[in-house]
Amino acid sequence: MNPIQGASPRTVEILGVRVHDVTYREALDIMESFIGDGEPRLVVTVNPELLMTAQSDQSFKEVLNQAALSLPDGMGLLWGSRFLGRPLRQRVAGVDTVQMLAALSARKGYRLFLLGAAPGVAKEAAKRLSARCPGLVVAGTYAGSPREDEEAEILARIGAARPDFLLVAYGAPRQEKWIHRNLESLRVPVAMAVGGSFDFISGRARRAPLWMQRAGLEWLHRLCREPWRWKRMLALPRFAGAVFIEGISSRFGRR
Repeated sequence: MNPIQGASPRTVEILGVRVHDVTYREALDIMESFIGDGEPRLVVTVNPELLMTAQSDQSFKEVLNQAALSLPDGMGLLWGSRFLGRPLRQRVAGVDTVQMLAALSARKGYRLFLLGAAPGVAKEAAKRLSARCPGLVVAGTYAGSPREDEEAEILARIGAARPDFLLVAYGAPRQEKWIHRNLESLRVPVAMAVGGSFDFISGRARRAPLWMQRAGLEWLHRLCREPWRWKRMLALPRFAGAVFIEGISSRFGRR
């Protein structure tokens, strides 16, 4: 929707969705530059599940491709990009990015607003972020919902709070579509879709051990703790199959 100012990072297209090849440091610098010019921008965190949702939801795919910054969240994206011959350098996980944004905001005086998740979760996440990042200004927290009949009240709350970063946790694809639909009215420099980040930060959900994260096995850890998610986990083999087909097709197409 709004281009990245200055030197634009390289982009990688996976299954028709554009992802930026950025590191954590680069992502933070880019988002801080968004605050500098004040134009409202959408930031998304892309993982294999979102990519597969986008294959059957064209409007969602368009929202992802119009985002000002698309972070490569998920080891599956790194593996897929390598297979396609367009390797991404680093996984930039949403929950880690949120915590880094909180630390950056505490140092620079930026204001955060946490929107979404179950009632009380955003408030607890804000409390824990504030404890880890002394000086952090949390301009507001609110659960709300992505329903259109609640938009006026939510926009009023956010407008009164005047945040620099709006973190939205309604789950994909609702959160991305909600931000896209309201971006100009929000007038927030950075509106970022953060998925389940508040659940992890608040302690409601537990992240996989670091070795499982590095091995790309977070899905297995979550499946063991939340077996009812098994249908959603089917996106992973579907993603692998779709990337394989795309990679083989592109190789034969070049001959």
